[in-house]
Formats: sequence, C-alpha cells, structure tokens
Amino acid sequence: MNKNCTRRRAMKVLGGTIAAAGTLPLTAQVSSKSERTKLSMPGLYRGRVVAVEHPGSIVSGAFKADPIRQMMQKGMASLTGTSGPDAWKQFFEPGDVVGIKVNPVGQPHVISSPEVLNEIIAGIRSAGVGTKDIVVYDRYRAQFFKAGFDKWLPQGVRTANAVEDYETVQQAIEGYDHEHYMDMALVQPGYELTNLAARRSYASEFITKKVNKLVNLAVLKDHQSAGVTLALKNLSHGLVNNVNRSHFTTTANSCGAFIPAVVSMPVIRNKAVLHVLDGIKGLYHGGPGAKPQFVWEHHTLYFATDPVALDRIGWGVIDEKRIAVGMSKIADDRPDKFSTFQSRQPEHVEIAGAMGLGEFDLKKIDLRRMKLS
Repeated sequence: MNKNCTRRRAMKVLGGTIAAAGTLPLTAQVSSKSERTKLSMPGLYRGRVVAVEHPGSIVSGAFKADPIRQMMQKGMASLTGTSGPDAWKQFFEPGDVVGIKVNPVGQPHVISSPEVLNEIIAGIRSAGVGTKDIVVYDRYRAQFFKAGFDKWLPQGVRTANAVEDYETVQQAIEGYDHEHYMDMALVQPGYELTNLAARRSYASEFITKKVNKLVNLAVLKDHQSAGVTLALKNLSHGLVNNVNRSHFTTTANSCGAFIPAVVSMPVIRNKAVLHVLDGIKGLYHGGPGAKPQFVWEHHTLYFATDPVALDRIGWGVIDEKRIAVGMSKIADDRPDKFSTFQSRQPEHVEIAGAMGLGEFDLKKIDLRRMKLS
C-alpha cells in the first residue's frame, strides 16, 4: 500500500471519511476522555520490540513455568534497559489498579497461557501493586471461565467481564460506558444509521471505571477477516461492544478502519501501557478459532509498549510460517473452507501506525531477538 495514501486515509478516520478496502466510505468519531501520559501509546519505547525464544518453554504440548519465567525476566529487561522489579516500576506503582486483557478465543489450542499470565501478575506485584488491585479480564464471562482463567490466578487477584457470553448483535450497553464510544457510520443489516446503539461501540466499564492501567496479553494468531489478531485487535474487539458490524459477512469487511478507530479512543490508548504477545504457540490459518492442524509451537514471547510495531513483527512471523508450509502471505490469501473472507485486512496495522498509535516502518523498528536455553 502506498505510504502517503495510507496516511491520508488514516488521518481522516477521526471526524472524516475513510475508504475501507474500496467499499463504501466510513466515518468514525470518538467520544472518550482519559489523561494522556508518557505511557500512552506508543509508550516509552516507540518502535522497540523484544523477542525472547526458549525451546524449553513448551515440551510435549505442556507449557513450562521456569523457562517462561526466564523469558519474562529477559524480555522486560531488554525492553526497559533495567531488570527485576525496576523494569515493572517503569509502568506501575502502588495505588494503581492494573487490568490484564487475556484472549480465550482459540481455546483450547491457542490462548493466553496461565504460565505467562502468572509471570505478568508477579511482575506487577513486584512493582508494589497490591494483589487485590490486579484484575484479569475478557469481555465474555462464559468464555473466560470455560478457558479456566479463574483457576490459574493467585489468591486475591480479581476477575472482570463485560457481559455473559457472545451474541451476534451486540448493542445492549449494560456493562459498557455510554460516555466512551467510537461512532462509525456502519451498521448491521436491518438497522438504521440513526440508531445510536447500532452505529456506536461503547467501551467496557472495566477499562473506563475499574482500572487505570492495562497490560495487553495477546496471542499470535491468524484471523480470517482482520488478517491477524495480535495486540491491536485484542484491544479493539475485546474492550468495546458492537464489534460484529466490522465483519458481518464474508464481503462486508471493515476491520481495516474499525480496529484503529477503536484503539484510538483515549480511554484505551492512554491506559494500555504494556503489550505482551504470547507466541509460545501460534496459529497461522483459519483464525480466530484455532484448528489444531494450523497450530505450531513458536517458543517465543514478544514485548513492546508500541502495539503497531509489535503487530508488524507478529504479522511477519505468521507470514513466514505460512510460506514455510506452502501457503500464500496473509494479504494475498484467497478464501478456502477454513478462512472464508473474500479479502483479509491486515492493513489495520499500517493504518494504526499512520494514526500515530505506533511505528509501522520496519526500518524504524528496533527488533531485539534473543534465544535462551
């Protein structure tokens, strides 16, 4: 995609017009207030991505806590330039209420792993945050508990959800905050643009009222409409309602515009201060649900404050795996029985970069790789 063209399109998302994949123009505006700080996206380390590999992180399908602890310690040290609690103290302090956004969608094959989750909790606690001030969250209570997240948490860590379970039409705002929303001229069939509930995505009360900082624990996955579901999409489709309008049929796909517009909401952009991508296992085709034939062991954790740079690297990792097994790159892929969307939209990553949410240009991304043993 032409860089100048992408920038012109993206900068018009808020309060203007953006063409999504050559379809009808979309307009998007946000109404949200949150104080901007030095930790706001792209955060303390724009363009920096740390990749830590350990072949012992998963053995015979079982995640291993000790290697993952080493990966977490080395990754945070390389990201921040310091070590131990001091690395975590760059982001958190006593009195913070810290949320952790997990991803259960690919259960049981590819989800945020308990070993990684518990190392993040330990890191937050080492910065002086009380156990009761750590809240682990996903939108859907039923999926969260079915995945078993509640069983993995240390005593005192709280859980939160927005609603009970997945629904095709997601316009009820109980559990969401009517003062924080992204308004886009896009509704599902059968609804009018004058219907505010149909054209708005409201932020979860979890992110607006219950926490002041967020750790985004994403997973390394392909996605048949968005192309990839990494850090950005874990936020956009996990922290607001009424997301199905972004991809309600295999041809009416607007993820390229929808995802960056949601993440640009101040209450999300300013609170999501750290992003950890769990790539110990990954999914290279057929997402977001994980089919076992497309799962592979990647043995790597990724760390960033910049979700765009992180997603740029993760996108490349998935493309490399697809090429290795004889498939086309995500952006060139055509529909099959596992991935049915006519045209995928990984360009949401580039558009998010053009909107200032992070660094997309590979020449400006500082990728730091290390392999432990």
